[in-house]
Amino acid sequence: MASFQVCSKTKNSYVHNCGGALIRRRWVLTAAHCKFTGFIRVVLGAHSLSWNEKSQQKFQVEEQHPHPDFNNDANANDIMLLKLSDEAKIDEYVKLLKLPTDKNADVTPGTRCTVAGWGATEPNSHYPSVTLQGVDLTVVDRETCNSDYRGDPKITQDMICAGDSQGIKDSYKGDSGGPLICNGVYKAIVTAGPDVPDPKMPGIYTLLSKKYLDWIEKITGVQTYNMTAAGLY
Repeated sequence: MASFQVCSKTKNSYVHNCGGALIRRRWVLTAAHCKFTGFIRVVLGAHSLSWNEKSQQKFQVEEQHPHPDFNNDANANDIMLLKLSDEAKIDEYVKLLKLPTDKNADVTPGTRCTVAGWGATEPNSHYPSVTLQGVDLTVVDRETCNSDYRGDPKITQDMICAGDSQGIKDSYKGDSGGPLICNGVYKAIVTAGPDVPDPKMPGIYTLLSKKYLDWIEKITGVQTYNMTAAGLY
């Protein structure tokens, strides 16, 4: 996991902004709505964001590449690449997250997936979790999700929805940009969701569909099916 952090003027220090995934030694994949103007960095290999753990690797962000068709109002094309100032060292704490090799594969409704991040753990909280958290969610079909959101935003083929039928667990503020893992495969990016966990309002995720995988290849200059990884995180 990657913590995408921004420099807080009030605290004079870096604070967690969004999650992300290291897909190449110098490239992190996150959400476009996380784009920030100012001093930004990425922390890899962290479990706690309150401690300077020996496992952590910290990098300045050299370039931000939001998708050119990103539309914040519609949550459309909410995907961004971050180029790090140097190559990450792959070890037991920092690993590459492999992108899906089947560019046309969707995620079947009912599939159990996992999302991880440092997002807030309390309703209406703006403070990130101190430690990395994970939660299991179930994919919801697009027709139901569109009905739940009343078409605002419109859930397209480039999005999927996932949630908890009890409305107890979900991705939340600060989890944006983090990876959704389904059957061991990196399938989507945390995009949006309700202000508080709601069984009728699942989270919205940007599906790593063919058009996004092709765009990643164009920006990074590396074909996604040639990417290898030693593990998920």
